[in-house]
Amino acid sequence: MKFLGYERSDGSIGIRNKICIIAVDECCEGIARKIAETSDKAIVLTNWYTCMLGGNEETFLQMIEVGKNPNVAGVIVIAMGCGSILPEQIAKPIKMLGKSVETIICQQEKGTRRTIEKGIKMVLEMDRMIEKLEPKEFPISRLIVGVKCGGSDTSSGIASNPSVGNAVDKLIDLGATCIGGELFELQGCNEILKKRAVNSNVAEKIEWLIENERRRWSVEGTDIETMSIGNSIGGLTTIEEKSLGALHKMGNKPIQNVLQINKDFIDKPTTPGFYLSEATMLCGGSAINFASFGAHLILWTCGSAGFNSPIVPVIRVSGNEELFNEDMDIDVSDIMKNKMSIDQAGDLILKKIEEIASGEKTAIEDWGEATMTLYQKDQRVEKLLNIRCC
Repeated sequence: MKFLGYERSDGSIGIRNKICIIAVDECCEGIARKIAETSDKAIVLTNWYTCMLGGNEETFLQMIEVGKNPNVAGVIVIAMGCGSILPEQIAKPIKMLGKSVETIICQQEKGTRRTIEKGIKMVLEMDRMIEKLEPKEFPISRLIVGVKCGGSDTSSGIASNPSVGNAVDKLIDLGATCIGGELFELQGCNEILKKRAVNSNVAEKIEWLIENERRRWSVEGTDIETMSIGNSIGGLTTIEEKSLGALHKMGNKPIQNVLQINKDFIDKPTTPGFYLSEATMLCGGSAINFASFGAHLILWTCGSAGFNSPIVPVIRVSGNEELFNEDMDIDVSDIMKNKMSIDQAGDLILKKIEEIASGEKTAIEDWGEATMTLYQKDQRVEKLLNIRCC
């Protein structure tokens, strides 16, 4: 299997040509949005965690890694000028990959209007650069695919999750890389996952990191909702039941490692295969986590819902016939009626991946895309719980 992609200077392959405008502080959000209006390739990543660097290192690292993502062809980093994060701190490691990167400081440009004017010129120049790029054919083995669920119901565990798990196994057989996340929603699956670990060190990390996530969301004296009303109406009763259904989307291949994302570092896949990761269960944040790991697209399993990210195309797979709508990309509800096999559904997903990676739009790509949410773990909670990385 092959796809049409764009080779970057560092040898990575992109399936989209995005211009990522990074607002390193929330004060620049409106400026970044105004600049982005001038190009359909422009997307905005805003740091909402104030302009301070101390305590926000996880966000800082994600901004850099998103800029490095192979779907990004050019980057513009904007700051107000009075914060602790300097645009060049974000830009420098991205430039080292050979990407087109520019920086703007609003105070130095003497105001909002002039900053926007300068940013628009940068975007238009990057647009002209992108127009000259020619797609080339690459093997499917060059893809990195994130795996996520949402709007889960009974059909998720029976139809959409097993179908994606089948596709994941097939992708890995073809030499590709797949990354699962949502460690909190894998509670109760520890022993099953540990048996798939390539070695005892990875097995220990699986146990350790799932427990870390459980502790973060189970602080004594607080009430946290871990099952949405949609999950319950859809027929799920406990987090463990939800976890066992979610497990099916992870396929059956050996787990090469657990990719961590924290204030000190962000892991990347080092060899093809299947990886678990600390990609959050929170929808918007998970897309940015996957982008930070280098993912090209996301397989999203659901009963009725669909998340839409502007940086990594999201392929939505649904097994709920009653709630299936035009937002969905693949209908596997025939599994519920015993008219389609899991293997047949996996083949459908694989074909769709090939099409989307080659430039075809997902069902609602460019329509109603969510904010690129930067999510990070609260360092005060990490300290109080004495949580450490592996």
